[in-house]
Amino acid sequence: MVLFGEEKDWKEFLCSPAQELLAELIEKAKIHRCAYTQADDVKVAQLWCALTEVARELKETQLKVERMEKAFKAISAMGEAEKRRVIEEKITDALRVKREEEKEEARKIVDTLMEF
Repeated sequence: MVLFGEEKDWKEFLCSPAQELLAELIEKAKIHRCAYTQADDVKVAQLWCALTEVARELKETQLKVERMEKAFKAISAMGEAEKRRVIEEKITDALRVKREEEKEEARKIVDTLMEF
């Protein structure tokens, strides 16, 4: 593109963060250079190679997020179990539960409180 008598690369019109991301992506696509240089349309092949790198990174990120979700769910479950134990203990102490019928009523109260 010619602008004020000098030719500019279209990438120069991108904002700085976009220029940096594009440069990184082009660099990552270079690992496929031996493949895309053999294509009839090298530029399009290079673009597809860059897209495969983006897809690979996305897949890796998704796997990491899934592992983190599992860990957080386990932590949450542990927290809920501890919360239930403490509530049961406090209710049992507060009501001075002794008989089995009283224990069942205390469990119902705990069940209700666990919904909050």
